[in-house]
Formats: sequence, structure tokens, C-alpha cells
Amino acid sequence: MHLRIVYILILGLVFVGCKEEKTKTVTPVVIESVVEKVATSTYEDLKGNPIELSDYKGKRVLLSYWATWCRPCIEEMPDMEKAQTILEKENYVFLFASDQSVKKIMAFKEARGFQLDFIKFNGMYAEKNVSALPATFIYNEVGEQVLRFDGGLKWDSPEMIEKLRAVQ
Repeated sequence: MHLRIVYILILGLVFVGCKEEKTKTVTPVVIESVVEKVATSTYEDLKGNPIELSDYKGKRVLLSYWATWCRPCIEEMPDMEKAQTILEKENYVFLFASDQSVKKIMAFKEARGFQLDFIKFNGMYAEKNVSALPATFIYNEVGEQVLRFDGGLKWDSPEMIEKLRAVQ
């Protein structure tokens, strides 16, 4: 009796398993592709416009690499604002480049209220030989890097202002 029930169950499974399945109609789903903006410039302003250091030929450029999480970077910014004001008639441009998102840079700028020209760095710090922040590069009017400073400094000191004025 038991064998007969097992035999019937096996036959039932074979018939059910061999049954032809109806073809299902699959409706194609269109997925919009998300195209990520690929930066083609080394830097960009906070509106997404491309910037290159060569755009500032004829000017002396102080370029500071920083981050919103970098305490020494933030601590030197008030002195940098003062130095920027002191040197504003001496053909200097001060730029503050971070590899963080534009959104994060803008939130930082709004929260802190610094009157500095913040830009987005689209590269990697290692490409610029930067292994610690802040790192500040000074370029002369023909675009040559002439000075480099690593770490937070007193940018509005008379000695530093004289160093910056002496850049040729």
C-alpha cells in the first residue's frame, strides 16, 4: 500500500514537472541612465565653471589646498583674509582649493562667513605632491611656482607679507 502511494506521487510530480509552461510577456523597463559629470579642468568655481591656473597669468597666485575637516586650515583662514586685504592692490589672487564636494565647500563657506575665493580641486592631492593639509603654493606672474608652505602659518605677519611682496 505504501509503495503504491509513493508510485502515484512520483507519477504526479513527473506530469506536473513536465507540463509545458506558458510564455510570459515581459514588458521592457526603461531605466534612465545617470551620467556623472566628468571634470575636464583641474579646478572649478563653486558654480561649476572650469578654472586653470593659467587663467591667472599676469597675476601672483596664492593657492591653498585645504579641507573642511582640517583644523589648521580653518585656523589660518582669518589671517589669510587679512593678508588678502593687505595685498589686494599688489596683483595677488588668493584661491582655496578643496577636493571635497562643491556642496560641502559651499556649506562651509556659508557657515563660517569667510570672504575667500573657494574652488573645487578635481584632482588628487598626491598629484600635487601634497601629503598633509594645509599646503600653500605661491606662483609668480608668469605662472611658475616659486614658494611652498606646508602647515598652518601666520599669514598676516609682517615677515610673511614681505615674503609674498618679494615674489617676482
